[in-house]
Amino acid sequence: MATRTMLQVHQSETCSVAATAEIIGAKWTVLIVHELSEGARRFTQIEHSCAGISPRTLAERLRWLEAEGIVVRRSFAESPPRVEYELTEKGAALLPLIAEMRHFGHDWLGCGVHGA
Repeated sequence: MATRTMLQVHQSETCSVAATAEIIGAKWTVLIVHELSEGARRFTQIEHSCAGISPRTLAERLRWLEAEGIVVRRSFAESPPRVEYELTEKGAALLPLIAEMRHFGHDWLGCGVHGA
């Protein structure tokens, strides 16, 4: 039987599955998107919901998600200044994938039950 290897067509520039995997496979991305699925969040709220993420890593990941058009950063002219992060339409399009991850974790990995 032949060994199966990734073909050239599975590069992120040409393969939609590879391109999506590059986004959702990046550490913390899915958890950040999952947290933002509930609505706009401040930096510290995201940081607390992603136990173990460093502030530097979170800032870098949020900047990357913003550059990818998945998250929008909104600044409010208040005292003290307030900044919130929210999913864009592109970011919200990832939510069905995250819902399926939740179902898989529940059905196959014995993870706790969360609302569907």
